[in-house]
Amino acid sequence: MQEKNIQVNHKNIFLRTSGTGPVVVLLHGFGEDGRVWKHQYNSIPGFRFIVPDLPGSGRSEMVDDTSMEAMADLVKAIIDREVGKDEKLVVIGHSMGGYITLAFAEKYQERLLGFGLFHSTAFADSDEKKMTRQKGIRFIEENGPESFLKTMIPNLYGPMTKPENVEKIQYHLSLAHNFSGAALVSYYMSMMQRPDRTSVLRNAGLPVMILMGRFDQAIPMEESLKLAYMADISYIHMLDKSGHMGMVEEESLTNDLLTNYLTRMLKTTQPG
Repeated sequence: MQEKNIQVNHKNIFLRTSGTGPVVVLLHGFGEDGRVWKHQYNSIPGFRFIVPDLPGSGRSEMVDDTSMEAMADLVKAIIDREVGKDEKLVVIGHSMGGYITLAFAEKYQERLLGFGLFHSTAFADSDEKKMTRQKGIRFIEENGPESFLKTMIPNLYGPMTKPENVEKIQYHLSLAHNFSGAALVSYYMSMMQRPDRTSVLRNAGLPVMILMGRFDQAIPMEESLKLAYMADISYIHMLDKSGHMGMVEEESLTNDLLTNYLTRMLKTTQPG
């Protein structure tokens, strides 16, 4: 694995790259950085993984515009710099990273062979979800980002996996100091303002992988199931033990499913 900083719009963006082969970009979610994918980019052979820390997360500088559309543009700039402007690839997004993936697919579909939504959704925030995020913003402002993340993170894991993933949850919690309150609030506002993108799934004409957790409280299973038949070519998987962090909670199964998707998708999209 290689680590480096690159300049995108005069800001330092931190990247991890690993492996060789067809390019797969992994986008982390809210309150995470690229290390949330370490069980994938360190374990799955046959692909070149590009894993950025999104602005204001991990080791990347904050930017003024954290809208999903601006993040899609940033991902495009990273791809153009790292692999050129012609090569097609796969983007997989976890949670908020899935919202960015959908914005990328809407703007730059010609660059994609396929894309994946891990514990994510194409629906806009409901009024109830917006109220939950607003409460989160108030908590951040009153108690600070670290207290907020230490309250939030354990609830991302399913009740069946918590006992066996104590060390992983503690590692996740150890990353909570890497975020400013301003960054978290900005991303929360951007997520509340994002539009419905179910039309992206319906119109993409690309193989889409949707991974959901049976005990996911952030993206309920019922909501994920509504996405299942929107894409013309879809690979739908339920992780029976997981909450919102399937690639950590059930890493071996997730890796098998992701490897199978990437391999089958490449075969169905390449000529001959």
